[in-house]
Amino acid sequence: MFTHVMIGSNDLERARCFYDATFVALGGKPGVMDPRGRLIYAHDGGRLMITKPIDGKLATVANGGTIGIAASSREHVLAWHQAGIAHCGAAIESPPADRPNGSFVAYLRDPDGNKLTVRTQATK
Repeated sequence: MFTHVMIGSNDLERARCFYDATFVALGGKPGVMDPRGRLIYAHDGGRLMITKPIDGKLATVANGGTIGIAASSREHVLAWHQAGIAHCGAAIESPPADRPNGSFVAYLRDPDGNKLTVRTQATK
């Protein structure tokens, strides 16, 4: 359904540090800066893009918004969570945990405050 998710950042180098570490932890590759100054992360058919807002105003987070990223294993979820905390992310909600549907999930806020979750596929 979606071609990509785009989020704003007020500090692209700080965002790059966080997202490079977390995508590598998921088995992906570091981001690429495109000619328009956007960081692009492509992994498992999805794309996450990070940019400074084009209107020149400060980037703000969505209240109630969460970006979900697929992980292939429980180990990837844990590695993603640890890498995010080590690179200016903040643990939120609960520690990484099993869900009733059989998925394993973790939550973080990126350095700009965007809420992210990584989870394995549900087994039920």
